[in-house]
Amino acid sequence: MNTLIAVAIAPFGVGDEISKEVAEVIRIIRESGLPNKTNSMFTEIEGEWDEVMKVVKDATFVLAEKGIRTEVVLKADIRPGYTNMLNGKLDRLDRAIDGTSKNDSEMESK
Repeated sequence: MNTLIAVAIAPFGVGDEISKEVAEVIRIIRESGLPNKTNSMFTEIEGEWDEVMKVVKDATFVLAEKGIRTEVVLKADIRPGYTNMLNGKLDRLDRAIDGTSKNDSEMESK
């Protein structure tokens, strides 16, 4: 089932600057081949549930296997029958802001 997640994976106890460790996490996510977007707080990943969860596990364990205490914050949106939620949600929001919103039954994402 198609799933969109927002995940933040961060190390603890490695000092104030964590960009090196976060870069390792993001590299794993990007190399997964699943659609993803990273912003300053979260990375969104879209795909089948098992594929997405495997990427989260791999990205988490890249730090944990080095003995680094690792925190994971995850939010999931499972919407049966929909794909391209990574972009589709924002497209629908932009249309709503512009006043050109269609209802879900008219959306092509199903």
